[in-house]
Amino acid sequence: MSEAIQAGAEIPPSANGKRKRLLILTVLFFALAAAVVFTYWYFVLRHYESTDDAYVAGNVVQVTPQTNGTVVGIYADDTDFVPEGKVLVKLDPTDADVALKQAEAQLAQAVRQARQLYANNDALAANMRERQAELARMQHDVDKAREDLQRREAVAAMGAVSKEEVEHARTALDNALSALAATQSSLVGARQQLASGHALTEGTTVASHPSVQAAAARVREAYLARARCDIAAPVAGQVARRNVQIGQRIATGAPLMAVVPLREVWVEANFKENQLGRMRIGQPVELHADIYGNDVEYRGQVLGLGAGTGAAFSLLPAQNATGNWIKVVQRLPVRVALDGEQLKAHPLRVGLSMDVEVDIEDSQGTQLSQSVRQTPVATTSLMSEQAATAEALVVRIISANLGGNAASAKAKPGSTGLAAHTAHSQG
Repeated sequence: MSEAIQAGAEIPPSANGKRKRLLILTVLFFALAAAVVFTYWYFVLRHYESTDDAYVAGNVVQVTPQTNGTVVGIYADDTDFVPEGKVLVKLDPTDADVALKQAEAQLAQAVRQARQLYANNDALAANMRERQAELARMQHDVDKAREDLQRREAVAAMGAVSKEEVEHARTALDNALSALAATQSSLVGARQQLASGHALTEGTTVASHPSVQAAAARVREAYLARARCDIAAPVAGQVARRNVQIGQRIATGAPLMAVVPLREVWVEANFKENQLGRMRIGQPVELHADIYGNDVEYRGQVLGLGAGTGAAFSLLPAQNATGNWIKVVQRLPVRVALDGEQLKAHPLRVGLSMDVEVDIEDSQGTQLSQSVRQTPVATTSLMSEQAATAEALVVRIISANLGGNAASAKAKPGSTGLAAHTAHSQG
C-alpha cells in the first residue's frame, strides 16, 4: 500500500492541468450548445406550432333523385370529372312525358275557356244595350197609347168617337204596358247575366285568370317532374361512391353517387389544447402532404378554430364525472385554407394526411370569428334554370292560345307577372 501511495504521489502536475482543461472545455461546449438551442427556440421554434394529425377535407356533394323512377342510363363513373349540369343518371321519362302533355293540353283549354268568358261578357253587354233600346221603344209606345186613350176619352162625351174605339185604345195601352213590363224584366235579367260574367273576369286578364293560373301551375309541376328524370351534377368535380345500377328502381332521396369538388378542399388540423394559446385566425401556415413528401410545400392560412373538441361532438361523448378519471389531452380542429393555384398544380384528395406548421409569431388576431358571412358557402343554378324553363313553356302555351284576343293579355293594375310577361311577348 505504501508503494501505491508513493506511486500516486508521483503523478506529474501537468496531467492534472490537462484533465481540468478538458473538463472546462466540456462544460463550455454543453453550455454553448444549450445557449444555441435556447436561442433557436426563443427566436424560432416558439413561434411555430405543428402537428401531423391533419387531413384534407372537402365538400362531398350527394347526388340524389327528386322523383321516383327506374334507371335507364348512367353517364358517369367513379374517378370521372363532371362539369356542373352534366347528366349523371337518367330515369325512365315515359310517365312524366304523358303527364306533361296532359298538363299542356289543360292549360291550352283553360286559356280558351277564359277567352270565352271575355267574349260572353261582350255579348251580354250588347244584349243589355239592345234591351235598353227596346225598353225605350216600349216606353215610347206606352206614352203614345196613353195619349191616344186620353184624347178619345176627352171627345167620347161629345159623341165624336164610339165607346168601342175608346175600349180599343184602352186595350192598346194595357198591351203596351205589358210589353214594357216584359222588356224591363228582360233588361234586369241581362244586367244580372252581365254582372255574373264580370264576377268571373273582373280584375283579371286572360293570362292572369285563376283557372289559367291553376293550369299553369300544373304545367310547371309536370315540367319539373319531367326535367328531374335527368339527374345532373349540382357542382363540378370528381365522381365518387357510385352505387346505382341500370334497371334499379330508386326512390326520392336515395344516394346514387357523390361529386367532390377537389379544387375547393381545405385541411382540418387537430392541434392539442396546449398548442392553441397563441393561435389566431389569419396566421400563415406551411403544409406538406404525404402523397408528395417534402418536395411540395403548400401555403395556407388559418380560417378558424373549431367550436368544440372531437370528444364533445362524438356520438358517445365522454362522461368524466363517472368512475375513475384519467386526463387525456384534447385536440381542437383548426381549419386551414389552401392556395387554389397550388391545388391546380398539385391536386389533393379528401382524406389525405398532411403535416401542418402554423406561424404564431403574430398573435394580434382573434380566435373566434366575429364577421357574418355575406355569401353562400356553395350554390347551384340547376333548380333555378329548370324553373325558368318551365315558366317560359307556360308563357309560350298561353301566347299560342290567345289568338286574336292578344289585347286582353295586357297587364292591368294588380295583374300577375305572368300576364305582364305574356303581354310583352305578344307585343
